[in-house]
Amino acid sequence: MQESTATIDNKEPQESFWSIIKEAVLGSHRDFTKGPIGQSIILLSVPMVLEMVLESVFALTDIFFVAKLGADAIATVGLTESMMTMVYTLVIGLSIGASATVARRIGEKDPEAAAHSAVQSLYIGAIVSVILGVTGVLFAPNLLRFMGASESVVAMGSNFTRVMIGGNAAVTFLFLINAIFRGVGDAAIAMRVLWLANGINIVLGPLLIFGIGPFPELGVTGAAIATTIGRGTGALFAFSKLVRKGGRITIARRHLRPDPEMMWRLVRLSGTGTFQVFIGMASWIGLVRIVSTFGSEAVAGYQIGIRIILFALLPSWGMSNAAATMVGQSLGAKNPERAEHAVWLAGFYNMIFLGLIGLIFVLFPHYIVQFFTHDATVFNYGVDCLRTVAFGFLFYAYGMVLTQSFNGAGDTRTPTIINLFVFWLFEIPLAYALSVSLGYGPKGVFLSIMIAFSILAVVSAIVFRQGKWKLKIV
Repeated sequence: MQESTATIDNKEPQESFWSIIKEAVLGSHRDFTKGPIGQSIILLSVPMVLEMVLESVFALTDIFFVAKLGADAIATVGLTESMMTMVYTLVIGLSIGASATVARRIGEKDPEAAAHSAVQSLYIGAIVSVILGVTGVLFAPNLLRFMGASESVVAMGSNFTRVMIGGNAAVTFLFLINAIFRGVGDAAIAMRVLWLANGINIVLGPLLIFGIGPFPELGVTGAAIATTIGRGTGALFAFSKLVRKGGRITIARRHLRPDPEMMWRLVRLSGTGTFQVFIGMASWIGLVRIVSTFGSEAVAGYQIGIRIILFALLPSWGMSNAAATMVGQSLGAKNPERAEHAVWLAGFYNMIFLGLIGLIFVLFPHYIVQFFTHDATVFNYGVDCLRTVAFGFLFYAYGMVLTQSFNGAGDTRTPTIINLFVFWLFEIPLAYALSVSLGYGPKGVFLSIMIAFSILAVVSAIVFRQGKWKLKIV
């Protein structure tokens, strides 16, 4: 019989907070299926949160420099990012399956099977990136027009879109390999990889956008090139770590043989996860499409507000990913009670963090948005978006952790069904009704986001407590 998590916690000596933080940043080699749950969450979440912090900084830095090129440039980035959600949908969906499978094998103490699963997921990622890349290069202007872009935005942004979607392999492999590292519990490596990728982005972006020094002035297209170079470099560095001996997982030549049966199992597991992410991502496309009917200034303000919100939410995804890793490994070790305890504790930590950030966003949105635009109309939309969405941060904290925990258990079906009802059957119709039918304008869209994500958290908590995710076989 498994010992209760409380007993496990009390049996282990408590270390100082700063020693745990240091270990988390340098890289921990602990077995996360044993020992104090709080320490395990911190050891996993600190590098994941730091990883996402720099991703957040990049998102803000990118829009900061692009904003200096005008509303059309901001709209270009916003509309293209909305289309890139299709790339993120497939990659994150595949990452869910890869991470859950790898974490379960690690929990079972079978690193060979974990490495085999990782390679098969990379093969699938290669196929996906080629198909999406060709589509983006050939149809970039048409895709922008479909998203409601004006002809001036199409003229300025077509090459930006071509580079971003055409070079999606950089995003695909960066996300996928980092998901594998998170699954095995090697979060510190995933952190360093993303720091490298986004560090290059942040430095190279303004050089190529404005033509500083010997670099050509490429405008908004320069931002896309910097992003692709940075993420591509990060992906190569991550792969080098994956094949290096001595880690929790090492890919060797014996693992490179394609295994159609394993790939099909991953596709089936990831398929539901992909649809789950697609539901959420497509809802964002639907929302930005509604906002675009109110003009480029509304889209620009919305994009600034959402980018700032990502500054808070992306680190919270780090905490959520830590919970998912704990769930997968604990279930592999036949200890579902430890998995459940870890989820609620991670949700509590996340609530404290997001609650403080949300309070700042509600009280001081003007001081934050003013750094990104001097256009009065864009400014007002950005402030309204930031303040309105932030009112639901306490709910988002638990909702994010619970969703990732279902996925970490390999139960991708449950959050998919919840997302379907909340986002497609509720959020988008509500956004249209509030903004268009009732005349609230873009504020109606902002309200619908806050309401939908709050409902998602409540429903997820009710279903999670039923415990059926503990029985999922991966």
